[in-house]
Amino acid sequence: MTNSREPQVIDTFLTLTDTLTRDFDALDMLTTLCESCVDLLDVSAAGVILSDGQGGLSVAAASSERSRLLGVFAVAIDAGPCVECVRTGRPVISEDLTDATAARMWPRYATGAQEAGFRATHALPMRLRDEVIGVLTLLHTDRHVMAEGDARLGQALADAASIGLLHERALRRAEAVQEQLQGALNSRVIIEQAKGVLAGRGDLSPEDAFTALRSHARARGLRLTELARDVVQGTVDVAGIVPRTR
Repeated sequence: MTNSREPQVIDTFLTLTDTLTRDFDALDMLTTLCESCVDLLDVSAAGVILSDGQGGLSVAAASSERSRLLGVFAVAIDAGPCVECVRTGRPVISEDLTDATAARMWPRYATGAQEAGFRATHALPMRLRDEVIGVLTLLHTDRHVMAEGDARLGQALADAASIGLLHERALRRAEAVQEQLQGALNSRVIIEQAKGVLAGRGDLSPEDAFTALRSHARARGLRLTELARDVVQGTVDVAGIVPRTR
């Protein structure tokens, strides 16, 4: 790494991993990744393809329209260094897409890449440990052998973006769990209030009031929490819920 690009490298890493900001946008972060690769590395364009975890792939970001369309093409034909990289979790490099090796391994992709104006590709896995979530593809318009320092920095940027994405996903999951727990607690409060209403109206014990509420909901295909809310708000006939034997 040269000293001249060190501040930009630091800023880029901070951007890629700062998922705690209120306005964090994963797709914007991935676009920043692609643009930063073009600025920091000796490449012509970059693109990111993400996996849905079930074998499906989609283009998430690109530094240019040509690189985006090439990514879309690779996904459509399910072939190319980028697709192979996602499947294997290992870097896949083609220094010259016009040579016999590329033509044999990815004939349609090699042709499509050349038509898009690209001759070399360097596909880097986006992963954390054994979980591969996508690929960062670095493209060049000429035959290109990437310098070791650029290759290492490119992989480091891909790793940082992967950590950012997985951390953001974990935060969303945690928030969803918290919302579910809060919803359960709120439902419990409503149900306890409904039990009190039924117990007071029908001279029932709390246990019998809950049994009556639950039985009524089941018999009529109602959600227990919704029925309890109707009882509390007085929008349902309580006499129809309380056992007649009481």
